[in-house]
Amino acid sequence: PPQAAAALLVLPSLLTNLWQLLAGPALAQIVRRLWLMMTGIIMGTLAGSSLLISLNPRCSALALGTVLIAYAGYALCGPALQVSARVEKWLSPLMGGLTGVITGATGVFVIPAVPWLQTLGFRRDELVQALGLSFTLSTLAMAAGLSLHDGWHADSLLLSGLALLPALLGMWLGQWIRSRLSPRRFRQGFLLFLLALGMELIARGWLT
Repeated sequence: PPQAAAALLVLPSLLTNLWQLLAGPALAQIVRRLWLMMTGIIMGTLAGSSLLISLNPRCSALALGTVLIAYAGYALCGPALQVSARVEKWLSPLMGGLTGVITGATGVFVIPAVPWLQTLGFRRDELVQALGLSFTLSTLAMAAGLSLHDGWHADSLLLSGLALLPALLGMWLGQWIRSRLSPRRFRQGFLLFLLALGMELIARGWLT
């Protein structure tokens, strides 16, 4: 079930994203800039968590996968998007709230947070840290939402703990690769990863 899959991801997601968050160069500045978005993520996730057990997982996977592929394809081929500070100020909370509702409903916290953060002009390491902040709070809010709707049990904690080692190995490998890529190559690799994630979601939707 979707809620069981979401519960399995809680510990590895929390630990790896907390690592990204604390290892970055500009935590205080990023928190000051994104706090309204992060508030929206928390509130939206808690509000949307009841949908996790009621939405059709096939439809949500297909929809999210399509959006990810469309965004990654455009970003790879088109000009880089960037928003002004005036637009960012009022749109960030909306993006956070929408990300939260989608996170609560599907357990996937990349849309629209990842495309939105990419438009804000962060440097490579700052972007990774901003994503770490967004994903850490999304994970905590998702865990709270699962608890509210009886989707988080002791066996979920055990299974989630077993997923820690491969998650940490993947985190270490990702940091090693990132340190050897130019900002341009990092952006291309990141977008290709989103494209692959979108394809995986669509495949999961068809096979569900």
